[in-house]
Amino acid sequence: MYRKELNERNPLRLFEHSINGGLGPGNIGVVVARHGIGKTAFLVGIALDDAMRGRKAMHVSLDKTVDHLREFYDEIFMDLAHSAHLEDIPAERLEMERNRIIHTYAGKSFTIHKLRHSINFLREYAHFDPACLILEGFDFERATVTDLDAFRELAREYNVEMWMSAVTHRGVPSDEHGVPEPIAKLASSIAVIVQMTDHSDGVHVSLLKDHDNPNVAKLMLALDPETMLLVKK
Repeated sequence: MYRKELNERNPLRLFEHSINGGLGPGNIGVVVARHGIGKTAFLVGIALDDAMRGRKAMHVSLDKTVDHLREFYDEIFMDLAHSAHLEDIPAERLEMERNRIIHTYAGKSFTIHKLRHSINFLREYAHFDPACLILEGFDFERATVTDLDAFRELAREYNVEMWMSAVTHRGVPSDEHGVPEPIAKLASSIAVIVQMTDHSDGVHVSLLKDHDNPNVAKLMLALDPETMLLVKK
């Protein structure tokens, strides 16, 4: 299989169709799950898909090292490549790596100003203009609407689709749409909210918010616990 065919068959196309074409530049999407459910794998899958379609993806972590994230990318890419019998795996891997940058603040302080500086540096000196921005490790427990609005302003300024991860806990209250705390109090600033929950047959992926659409689609997607790849249920 060639990369173009792999991209067309990616279950993310089903996900994009469910949210009317995708997250969209200038918007924030948040994937919500308890610890260890697969948020990083889901976000790596989004960034990999962009990178393999020739779009630039920047993955920023506040708590993981570059080496740790690179191992995630390598493992998921190889599982994807082998399961799809991808032609010329070394060349495709090199192309993916050219379109992806990993940046970490592990052990360092983080501010939106620092993130903006890093993006400006990449654009000016590395000619790397991301279309997809992944931000992991942000503490939603302490976040305010002002914080999320600042991230949304950054996404609009750089015309990126921005995906974030948020940890939730068993038994926390949810709003009338099923959005759990602490995300519910910030939902007005978030375009798309995805929830991942552990079941006996794998990790189910569901849609809790789809822009301003009152009729949220039912996703038929799951995360394979062995390969950490998205699959159709």
